[in-house]
Amino acid sequence: MAENKHFDDGLEPADYSRRIFLKQSSALAAMALTPPVAMAAVEEGLHQKVALAIEQTPLQLTINGKAQQLSIEPRVTLLDLLREQLHLTGTKKGCDHGQCGACTVHVDGQRVNSCLTLAMTTEGCKVTTIEGLSDGDRLHPMQAAFIKHDGFQCGYCTPGQIMSAVACIREGHANSPDEIREYMSGNICRCGAYANIVDAITEVKKGGVRV
Repeated sequence: MAENKHFDDGLEPADYSRRIFLKQSSALAAMALTPPVAMAAVEEGLHQKVALAIEQTPLQLTINGKAQQLSIEPRVTLLDLLREQLHLTGTKKGCDHGQCGACTVHVDGQRVNSCLTLAMTTEGCKVTTIEGLSDGDRLHPMQAAFIKHDGFQCGYCTPGQIMSAVACIREGHANSPDEIREYMSGNICRCGAYANIVDAITEVKKGGVRV
């Protein structure tokens, strides 16, 4: 009798048939499953693109004297808009919970924590960041006073401190060291330069400089 090549590996006919069946079943399953999985991935990517396009909302505002027409996600904060989309990184992200004041900017002349401010709420507003405080190459008087009185050490909180200091004088809350400390209490300096910050604000206030 001629030798059956199919059984040269020592397998019984039943075992051999079972192995062939399993291989074929696996191959068929892979062929059947791959297209839906691939299609699902494509659909997911498409859905993400569509959602992103739908979620984009127009926003018009003025930042540091320059009119901006932007397209943003409704949930983005003013801080992230400034840093991530407009690359105005002078405004710092400290606690991101409105507790440290490092992100302080001015919106229509009023100081706000930009980490707690939805960018959409600034529609039509004028926003000023630390980059827009100075006049060209000339430092703002408060910036110069901070340098003179060593109002900073590591410097991370300094942009927010300066923006709050300017607002503190504008609001009429810089009439004494105690009042300055009270109305600057929302800005934390982890290096502990508080006394020098008060001195800087006091000098600008006494100098009668328009801030």
